Amino acid sequence: MSRVLVIGGGLAGAEAAWQLAKAGIRSTVAEMKPLRFSPAHKSPTLAELVCSNSLKSANRDTASGMLKAEMALMGSVCLECAKQSAVPAGGALAVDRSEFSLLVTEKLDNEPLIAVERREVTAIPGQGTVIVAAGPLASDALAGSIASLCGGLLSFFDAAAPIVTAASVDMSRAFPGSRYGKGGAEDYINCPMDAAEYERFYEALSDAEAAPSHSFDKRKGVYEACMPIEALASRGRDTMRFGPLRPVGLKDPATGKRPWAALQLRRENAAGTLYGLVGFQTGLKFGEQKRVFSLIPALRNADFVRYGVMHRNTFINAPALLNADFGFKTREGLYFAGQMTGVEGYMESAASGMLAGANAARRLKGLAPLAFPPETMLGALAAHISEPTADYQPMGANFGILPPLADRIRDKKARYEALADRGIRKAEEALRDADYR
Repeated sequence: MSRVLVIGGGLAGAEAAWQLAKAGIRSTVAEMKPLRFSPAHKSPTLAELVCSNSLKSANRDTASGMLKAEMALMGSVCLECAKQSAVPAGGALAVDRSEFSLLVTEKLDNEPLIAVERREVTAIPGQGTVIVAAGPLASDALAGSIASLCGGLLSFFDAAAPIVTAASVDMSRAFPGSRYGKGGAEDYINCPMDAAEYERFYEALSDAEAAPSHSFDKRKGVYEACMPIEALASRGRDTMRFGPLRPVGLKDPATGKRPWAALQLRRENAAGTLYGLVGFQTGLKFGEQKRVFSLIPALRNADFVRYGVMHRNTFINAPALLNADFGFKTREGLYFAGQMTGVEGYMESAASGMLAGANAARRLKGLAPLAFPPETMLGALAAHISEPTADYQPMGANFGILPPLADRIRDKKARYEALADRGIRKAEEALRDADYR
């Protein structure tokens, strides 16, 4: 049996190859780094995290936690490595980016059934079993090949937040702690602002200049979950105070009261020397980022080791092109995975790679596709990328894409717990019925 070609060594590609190896299928992962880098990638390692080091909530009663629980049932390599490289982040699963990517790279390099080749694929091969997991920042040549095959590409803008050194944060104007006391006391650094400080920050942000090459329409074309902070501010004077600068669940020990607004910094590495600005994705010029963000009192002397960047992400019109197994409708043996399919988020991309890899392996073995019911998060995401829709847009894990419970539960927390319990149970049943190990 010839090797399966996996194009791209991101989270989706790594998971696809790992699932193939679990099934005893050989694969080649073709990764263009370090020969070529996209505008957003910097590290030669596989499964590089670009926008944030947070993989969202680990709690089972959240949509992202439910997805992780289902992925764990299938043996996710990314989830395993994330737990090994985790850094404190309250109820979220956040990782040391470098350690996480190194762990995934080592896993794949040490798996005898996986061959990692550092080369650029410029066109989708016309035969064989192929999984396209090139990501939304595929090289121009490969993107052109995908566009030709798929009848064009759709796009949206994505953004990453700045990172500062912990030593440069003015702790006389900041305090450690998580919202509502969840998680460890040192998981986050909170940077409070009073009303006057917030107003100065808002006015400066509203007048700040975006990088020319990253200009965008503030009204559309930006994925909501990665909304640049300047675009969010353009929606209204207090919008940020109900978003990333919300003060709820926090009490400033200097005043004994809840701040007017508060920026949270989340630990970026295990050593706790770097912190990311939570929710501060941005496309502003680097000089403008320094000027405006330094107006937050705790960041007045902040040392920015990385400024925020913004880039265009591309995705295909998946419902017109893909089946629920992530296989191409008009070409047997061709699969797509990752953000390019229209799943949005690190773990969602990884999950799509798991499904593409598992189903490619099952096809090669003459088995029926692995199908998860709509009550599962995996099944709901598979339905999202395959069911017809008039205006297809990226979608991450959320309880809104699941069918309602048979019995109405008014309490939101109890309802979410019931949805997660139902979905995880049905995922276990689906795997058992498919004899999936």
